[in-house]
Amino acid sequence: MSKELLEKLKGKKEVYQMWKKGEATWEEYRNVVRVCRDATRKAKAHLELKLARDVKDNKKGFFKYISSKRKTMENVGLLLNEVGALVTEDTEKAELLNAAFASVFTAKAGPWEPETLEVGEKVL
Repeated sequence: MSKELLEKLKGKKEVYQMWKKGEATWEEYRNVVRVCRDATRKAKAHLELKLARDVKDNKKGFFKYISSKRKTMENVGLLLNEVGALVTEDTEKAELLNAAFASVFTAKAGPWEPETLEVGEKVL
């Protein structure tokens, strides 16, 4: 980020504090937010353009930026099975999650599902 953008962001924070105290209006704060948002978007676009232009000379920086933007899959943590034991193996976790998701679509009512009322019953 450039020094100018950092100063705008600092000014935004100050205007926000003034607005909270009642020393600035909402419109003033909103205008400062819009200016900061536009400046941030321009800085980001400039960075991406610079990376794309210099990809031949700086492949490592380009691919590092791209990989930072990709979403990563996180591992599934430990799960408890029906007995209450911790499941650590990936295959056991898959079977346990498959059983849980499949139980949603079966006709049996689980303990978390309310029982359906018969036609003759009335709710009070």
